[in-house]
Amino acid sequence: MPSSTVNGAGSNGASVQIPVINLSYDPSNPDASALQLVTALRPDWAEPGAKVEFKRFTDGITNTLLKSVNKREGESKEDIDNEAVLLRAYGNGTDVLIDRQRETQNHELLMQHGLAPELLARFSNGMMYRYLRGTVTTPKDLRGATGSKNGTSSNDMVAPNKPPPNVWTVMQKWLHALPHETEAERSRQESLQKEFHWIIEELSQRPSLGEYGLVFAHCDLLSGNVIIEPKAAGSSDTEESVAFIDYEYATPSPAAFDLANHFAEWGGFDCDFTVLPTRTERREFIAEYIKTYFAQLPNKPADVDVDSEIDKMCGEVDAFRGLPGFYWGIWALIQATISQIEFNYAEYAEIRLGEYWAWKAEHTGQRKKNGGDLPVREKRWAEEEKA
Repeated sequence: MPSSTVNGAGSNGASVQIPVINLSYDPSNPDASALQLVTALRPDWAEPGAKVEFKRFTDGITNTLLKSVNKREGESKEDIDNEAVLLRAYGNGTDVLIDRQRETQNHELLMQHGLAPELLARFSNGMMYRYLRGTVTTPKDLRGATGSKNGTSSNDMVAPNKPPPNVWTVMQKWLHALPHETEAERSRQESLQKEFHWIIEELSQRPSLGEYGLVFAHCDLLSGNVIIEPKAAGSSDTEESVAFIDYEYATPSPAAFDLANHFAEWGGFDCDFTVLPTRTERREFIAEYIKTYFAQLPNKPADVDVDSEIDKMCGEVDAFRGLPGFYWGIWALIQATISQIEFNYAEYAEIRLGEYWAWKAEHTGQRKKNGGDLPVREKRWAEEEKA
């Protein structure tokens, strides 16, 4: 049973009590431990007549995500889904990568504004929240979206004038956490740290939206974290609504990084560079982002030149297009040493870091100077029209 509570925020902004359950999810005994957790949250699911089932989602490569339902006799699928619970157990060792306290605070803040599903309970190595009905997108869905309308104190000073936490302090934390047991590992850590200093000088002080050039960013908008919500019965609306989930990497960040990171996910975990958005597709997406940003901005300036802001953001996203490769590359190097999930993190790290090196060679002119061919990703990024 829940042994304590923490204060949170409800959808109307009121303070709520979020149960904390003193139990853990055990990946070696998944169903039994998951059942313990959901029945601690919902004691009636342990009563006679309850039929609790679990469905494992496999889209992610970090955490365990289970949908738990109670298939009571006589209830419709919609009724069952409305009571369903998502159980997310953190991947082994991921506290090295993710500030779990900040993740919870982010989730509670987003709940307050109706931007995240209700957080039902926390447990020692995860959380449970209300299931969001809808369809998980695929990388192909992300690519189709634009066509719908014709830290610690040692990290505090990573990027000058950027109050922590932010995406820069996150990357510095990850660099400190890189494996360094062997001489080869220490050498690579030193090399990537040196590279990060160059990135900070090159990108961290560029002009951007938001105070200090930072906005609240999801930082992991891959297809599995975008849900297409079901339309109301009888609705004639031709547009689809989406919701976002899993804010564990959310932190203040340049808007251009969050956008470039999302565009990189059009290729999925396979990193298919041939389907990344062209200039035209990126501009369509960015135009909607900019218009929405200024529409939602309190005390919006009266003289906003929207077209100029779109042009500037397109340029900034171009400048940031290599950073997601560095970000997820160092993340994957850590995952390769701590994760118990069957995924080739080492290979993934090399692919993602390769994106960064290809961008840098183009950015500095080194590729042209050496007479090398334009890499597939950079070639696709430079294409103008939709495929």
